Amino acid sequence: MKLFGTDGVRGKAGAKVSAPASMRLAMATGVYFRPQAKTNRILVGKDTRRSGYMIENAIVSGLTAVGYDVIQVGPMPTPAIAFLTVSMRCDAGIMISASHNPYSDNGIKFFDEEGNKLSREVEQKIEAIYEDDSRIEAEQVTGKKIGRSKRIDDVIGRYIVHIKNSFPRELSLAGLRVVIDAANGAGYKVAPTVLEELGAEVVVIGNQPDGFNINEGYGAMHPRTLAKAVRQSRADLGIALDGDADRLVVVDEQGETIDGDKLMGVLALHLHTEGQLKGGGMVATVMSNQALEDYLTDHGLVLHRSTVGDKHVVERMQREGINFGGEQSGHIIFSDYARTGDGIASALQALVCLVRDGRRASEVFNPFETYPQQLINLEVEHKRPLEEIEGLSALQQEIEARGMRHLFRYSGTENKIRLLLEGRDAQALDTMMEQVMAFFKTGVS
Repeated sequence: MKLFGTDGVRGKAGAKVSAPASMRLAMATGVYFRPQAKTNRILVGKDTRRSGYMIENAIVSGLTAVGYDVIQVGPMPTPAIAFLTVSMRCDAGIMISASHNPYSDNGIKFFDEEGNKLSREVEQKIEAIYEDDSRIEAEQVTGKKIGRSKRIDDVIGRYIVHIKNSFPRELSLAGLRVVIDAANGAGYKVAPTVLEELGAEVVVIGNQPDGFNINEGYGAMHPRTLAKAVRQSRADLGIALDGDADRLVVVDEQGETIDGDKLMGVLALHLHTEGQLKGGGMVATVMSNQALEDYLTDHGLVLHRSTVGDKHVVERMQREGINFGGEQSGHIIFSDYARTGDGIASALQALVCLVRDGRRASEVFNPFETYPQQLINLEVEHKRPLEEIEGLSALQQEIEARGMRHLFRYSGTENKIRLLLEGRDAQALDTMMEQVMAFFKTGVS
């Protein structure tokens, strides 16, 4: 059984992510971390899904059953759990969230003592323990060795102070009207508080979670809702988070969604200009538009590419000695402030750019034109290894000969193959995509 996907464990709450499975996974996680324990404490947070109660209690039961003490902090953004795991000297952190998925799903994300997401190697070791009935049975403790749990409700203040410290003390958001859409998720308290304390006039939407409305019509997956609110309130900027607040989508004063690659390009150049960019460039994924790379090159900066997933971005950043990176989907990492994508911290840096520049958002965040790009998800019966597909190499060579960029990869959670083509001629791109789709329908489906 393969438990871990591209970002922890995720699936339908009560089915794949059931109470028994969550308890067993917590036990396996505790068994893995206990030999290297320093404080014998693990932090547990969650987003606003109703199923979080069930999974949280199951995780607490699993951890205490193998001798770990648990600190429960309630609804908090994913990046807050990463930060608090380090701040509160815990051996690990666990976030219960399915991110941008609907309320019917839930998931479990893990962080080590340094606030980093777990490597694939560690995930495999935890999976092996999970599957080992005899070890799970043998590692359970009795008597005074059983762990305990306590809930702390005031740690949100620590995270708010931490996030505010990423904003220059000499600047203020006074005079700016900002709409924040919290997706009825984990950032519904933190985000408005931070913006208000920094002086902004804040209009808040998506801040009425009921356990079932997370990501429903609000948040980063539904920027039209934010765009409407920005236009109605005549705001200077709109900020949308996803359910666990690790993703950011920005809307300008005209209600237009700002392309993720453009946003990252502006942020990278701003850091460079301020002398804060380390490593002479940034990290993005293979999904980012070539126009971003060309823009950075024109300014003497290098774009390093990683595979998809913010933890892979972080790993590449660490290897290259770089402190900025992200995904075009909105996971943006400022490693000086956070070890994972942080929608609120990234929003503050975007606001720094806006304040320092003085122009409207539609001008500040539109530094270049992206090249035409097509992404098609094609259903497949079997995920046949790409290197075994006859004729694929020749097809890729043909695409490259026509001056286009390509990326073909299987989904980590569905029986789908994702087909990405990018080029400067939209019509030629359409023709090539038809050829690519026909090839994969014959060779893979």
